[in-house]
Amino acid sequence: MIPTDISLPVHVPLVDEPMGILASLQASRRNILGIIPRLATTEPIVSGRTGKRWHMVMEPTAIRRMLLEEVDNYPKSVITKALLRPAIGESLFIAEGAHWRWQRRTAAPVFSHRNVMNLAPIMSAAADRSCDRITAAGPRAVDMAADMVRTTFDVIADVTFSGDGGFAADAVHQGIDAYIAQAGKISLFDILGFPDWVPRPGRVMSGDAVAQMKRVADEAIEARRARSQTEPDAVPDLLDLLMDGEDPDTGRRMTTAELRDNLLTFIVAGHETTALTLGWSLYLCAFDQSVQDRARAEAQSVLQGRAATGDDVARLPFIRQIIDEALRLYPPAGVVSRTAMQHDTLCGTEVRPGDTVMIPIYALHRNSRLWEDPDSFKPERFADRKAIDRYAYLPFGDGPRICIGASFALQEAVIILATLLSRFRFTRVPGRDPDPVMILTLRPEGGVWLEAEPMPQP
Repeated sequence: MIPTDISLPVHVPLVDEPMGILASLQASRRNILGIIPRLATTEPIVSGRTGKRWHMVMEPTAIRRMLLEEVDNYPKSVITKALLRPAIGESLFIAEGAHWRWQRRTAAPVFSHRNVMNLAPIMSAAADRSCDRITAAGPRAVDMAADMVRTTFDVIADVTFSGDGGFAADAVHQGIDAYIAQAGKISLFDILGFPDWVPRPGRVMSGDAVAQMKRVADEAIEARRARSQTEPDAVPDLLDLLMDGEDPDTGRRMTTAELRDNLLTFIVAGHETTALTLGWSLYLCAFDQSVQDRARAEAQSVLQGRAATGDDVARLPFIRQIIDEALRLYPPAGVVSRTAMQHDTLCGTEVRPGDTVMIPIYALHRNSRLWEDPDSFKPERFADRKAIDRYAYLPFGDGPRICIGASFALQEAVIILATLLSRFRFTRVPGRDPDPVMILTLRPEGGVWLEAEPMPQP
């Protein structure tokens, strides 16, 4: 699946011919991006029927309408909810309407700038530990995708549970991974539009993993409630902040089940997406050594041999541009799917109630109407963010449902990438470039295998 054009970073070959139901099913179970037509990189909208009517929208004005102006008319799609509800319930990621709004109001203060900055030392320490592991590996190649998963999981476990050894965080992570592996692939029933109550075999098989994962999380929440009684002066972490949060309008607090579902959402979203961004960023820096050299010069001049901190982030603009460009080329959520509730018109196309309306972010970010030389790696295109249409670039979504942890993720990514690039030169391993594959998130299949050469420090 990896293109042979060595002048461009790896990308997914999109399809030229319409696919039927079975072909779509086979393609989507292998790689969801494989169902995106090439037209989506040149046109404002593409429509078709695969069991049910669907539209792919790549026009910023229409996307703004979906995500901001008529957001209640475009809730998350039935397929998205069916895939995720068994694992994360009616958490912020899935909930709609009033139930979503009160959870969002309650959780928003947890991710305030002050709280995110307070968590920066944990990110710096995790970056240092990653450097230690790379050094210990010696001259052999390292799968940096796997190491970034470990690094960002260290961060989310620490900021969520303050290193509480009583919580089996790995069990939760493994449980969610098992669920995604078994149940996350689109079912033929989903494509045909069968209702949620019709059992999907993969999701039935993964039920035990989900039940165990939820038990572990419930036990952690109850243990924390008990600890808060005996250690009232402990420094609050993410779980404490979430437990203490209340809806400013009503005073309502989350129940144990609501806390658990949101906690599981934050654990997964709080580390895997950032790990993916870092893995792809390192691959791209190894792909273009001139970009890596410029980034290293910036990082070394600011860091002077130490790990990056929260205060350094604003002084590392080119590192941030690399991350922005990696999120453009390899957005963790490569496709966003909605279900239309009412009649509407998008880009002159009729949208009917029940239609699936997708924003193929992978194609949006590579649409030649919006981006010059869209398949190339050019971090400098983000030097002037005001020149980029807000709805042409959506790594974190937008509108009221924009990712609540975006500032947390960007701070973490800049801290870790700057620290790594300041200390090592990364080079690709011939024949081992990653393959961009999306099931639930856009992962570098096969890993990001890089050789790391220690660099002299200023």
